[in-house]
Order: sequence, then structure tokens, then C-alpha cells
Amino acid sequence: KVRLSLVAYSTPQAAYEAIIKEYQKTPEGKGVTFTKSYGSSGEQSRAVASGLKADVVALSLEPDMTRLVDAGLVAGDWNTGPEKGMVTDSVVVLATRKGNPKNVKTWDDLVKPGVEVITPNPFTSGGARWNVLAGYGAKANKGTDKAAGTKYLHSLFKNVPVQDSSARKSLQTFAGGKGDVLLAYENEAIFAKQSKQPLDYTVPDSTILIENPVAVTKKSKYPAEAKAFLKFLYGKKAQEIFVKNGYRPVVDGVPGAEQFPRPAGLFTINDLGGWKTVSTEFFDPKGSIMADVEKGIGVSVEG
Repeated sequence: KVRLSLVAYSTPQAAYEAIIKEYQKTPEGKGVTFTKSYGSSGEQSRAVASGLKADVVALSLEPDMTRLVDAGLVAGDWNTGPEKGMVTDSVVVLATRKGNPKNVKTWDDLVKPGVEVITPNPFTSGGARWNVLAGYGAKANKGTDKAAGTKYLHSLFKNVPVQDSSARKSLQTFAGGKGDVLLAYENEAIFAKQSKQPLDYTVPDSTILIENPVAVTKKSKYPAEAKAFLKFLYGKKAQEIFVKNGYRPVVDGVPGAEQFPRPAGLFTINDLGGWKTVSTEFFDPKGSIMADVEKGIGVSVEG
């Protein structure tokens, strides 16, 4: 009997649960059962690198997948297909209390006195890294003005009262009444609204395109079945479930895709130099832009 192990980051849990149910109705998925593990992307990636069994890994950002390639657990060509190994897209948005009482519309509004911003710790959370890079890139003119971007991050994090370990935990903190603004994936903000949480959100004019990777592992006992499930994730049915859960699809012609606004100043990780450069420049605990920012406010950088 085929049992596939899905190890994923926490945010798309509801989507994957629905997708697995649909998959089990297909000829390929009939009789296939799943064990599922959800957690923060970095922790999940490290757990798989340390031996947690996985047939399919769904993570929030490419470096967490690169760790598994380096560990010999995921093939080096995982990102060579038409979608470059990315299964969902999103953007970073500014979520506020219902009615937006502090009138937050832009990145500049987040650094005003008296505005509390909730975002997770970028040394443990993938989502937090996207948030950091969205604000940086918007203020650094997509990375061309590093000084302005860096200065902005120092100001921004002075307005962050608490840094949770994952994006989902930050959402819970915000839902619990702390903070004026939550930096979040657009899909998280949509999920919160669908759950009847009293919030609104703004897609800023300039923000980063979030791209979430998925791959099968080389150690899978069921490589054919794992690949069949991976293929299903890119089909219209699964992509439509992702859309219903607030994600932007990575294939064309998916119902509901037209609801997503395309910000004029949208940029990608490649505009900022790609993950290899960005990881070292921003998120090296031993010395980087964010290590300096966190040191300035007395927050730990040990992931």
C-alpha cells in the first residue's frame, strides 16, 4: 500500500488537505494515503535534512529547498520545468484592522511613530524573509539604492513589538489584538478574511512576488507515485484549490485568477540578486543587514 509523506510549511495546510482529497478521487491517487507534517519552512527543511522522512516537500522559499539539494535529498534539476519548481505565487501585503483606522496604505506609513507592525522573525520564518525583502526592495527602488533600503529596515523593525517564529503565529498574534499592521502573504490575508477575521489589506504599489517551491525527494520509496502527485499539483484542479485558498496560480487559465491585482512596481527575488546573494547579504546570523537590524533592537538571530 502506497503511503506518501508530505512535509510542508504551515501556510498552505488547508489547500493541501483539499488537494489530497481531490487527488485520491483520481485514478493515480486511488488507494494512495498520506502522512502530513506542517511547520515553519526553515524548521521543516532542517528536519528533512536531518532525516525526517519525506516523499514530497513543499516549502516557502528556495533556500529551504537548496538545503535539501546540498544534502543530496532533492535532485539538482528540481527547478528546471516550465514553472521553475514553483507551485504557487503570492505577494506581500499590508493587513490592517477592519476599516484601516490608522489609514495605512504605503510602506512609509509603517515607520510612522505609534504604528505597531507585526512580522515574524526572519531567522526562523520564510514568510518573514519575504516581508523584509518586500519592504527593502520597495524602498531601495528594486535594489538599486541599498542605503535607502537598509535604512528603511532599521526604522521598520523599531516599530515591531514582537517577532513570532512563523507567519501563521504572527497572524494569530495580530488576530489576538496586537499591532496595527500585519505584514503577510496576500494568501494569508485572504485566508483571514475568509475565516471572518476583522481585517482589511492593501496590496502596495511596490511589493515582491513570492514564489513557493515544491519537489519530490530522491529517497522516496515511491518515486513514480510521488511524481504523479507533483504533476497533479500543477493541474487546473489543484491550482484552482490554491486560488480558492488565496494563492496566485502558476499556470494560465485557472478560474479565479483574475481577482488578483498586479501592482505596478512588482519585483522578484532575481531583481534583488537572487536567493544566493540575498541569503548572505540579509540573513547570515554571523553578519548581515538583518543581523544588524536585530542586534539594534536586541532580538536573537539564532534560527
